Amino acid sequence: MAQAKKQQSPRPTKSTKQGGGAKSAKPARSAKVATKSSRDLRPVVLAPGSLPDDVPSGFPVPPGWTGDVHEFDPHATPGFDGGKKKGEKRLLACDDSLADLQERLFAAHHGATSGGRSVLLVVQGMDTSGKGGIMRHVVGAVDPQGISITAFKAPTEEERQHDFLWRIRPHVPAAGQIGVFDRSHYEDVLIHRVHGWADAEEIERRCAAINAFEKEITDSGVTIVKVMLHLSYAEQGERLIERLERPDKHWKFNPGDIDERGYWSAYMDAYSKALSATSTPHAPWVVVPADRKWYARIAVQQLLLQALGEIDPQWPAADFDVAEQTARLRETFASQR
Repeated sequence: MAQAKKQQSPRPTKSTKQGGGAKSAKPARSAKVATKSSRDLRPVVLAPGSLPDDVPSGFPVPPGWTGDVHEFDPHATPGFDGGKKKGEKRLLACDDSLADLQERLFAAHHGATSGGRSVLLVVQGMDTSGKGGIMRHVVGAVDPQGISITAFKAPTEEERQHDFLWRIRPHVPAAGQIGVFDRSHYEDVLIHRVHGWADAEEIERRCAAINAFEKEITDSGVTIVKVMLHLSYAEQGERLIERLERPDKHWKFNPGDIDERGYWSAYMDAYSKALSATSTPHAPWVVVPADRKWYARIAVQQLLLQALGEIDPQWPAADFDVAEQTARLRETFASQR
């Protein structure tokens, strides 16, 4: 997404110009204490003007689904009636809402050592499906101090000595955080099935272990948002060609991407089986069409807005006497005159 201004601390006031004739700041303005109205303190999930039936939803995968990912059109825009221009406008319009909800979540758990709520966004997809764009344009719209992003690559030698979830557990988001898995524990059931690195019985065991793991962390307060960025074979080819034709994108290209492209059908079958086995009531999958990058971004943004809106984080009450501290602060204004 195009970067929008983030919900952070109030901007500092501009300093007065240096030199003769510069006026000092007005005392009345300095003494003013800004507060947020009750209207400002209410979470806003949808951008102003959005219609209830104009919400990019992707394709939710219900528990018990036994279909095929080819059922989902990677070029579709489910839930959204509009084109690229309208989608990009919506993305920007909702940035502040997402940043506000994320800041509330972070603030509500500030200083907490245990317990509380958090969100885990799991992003899976074929090469060039737009995972990096989700990180930049969706996740990048919020305060980084409340975000942790982990990209799981091939396991190290140490990690191979343990169960496949061993390296995942330390990255489960703490209370007040949004954790993002750019690829995830699902690599161990997808690529391993495709390349035959694990047999069907082991893949089944891993899927059961994933379901148990996700149930465990949702019971502890983590809301899981699982997204498959669904790209078409043709669109992937175009994006790979672009990486080869543009020098500024050569760094993104890996010759191995062409090798993996040869396993496309096997990957689609692996995704179908993984979604069928692991879309549960506590951690359902959503297939997000990714041929249109702008749609994938607003759909993932909306899923995060919904997850945070359901948590409904509130600003924490002050643990000090506000009136007393306000009076103390006003005294400092007077002492400088």
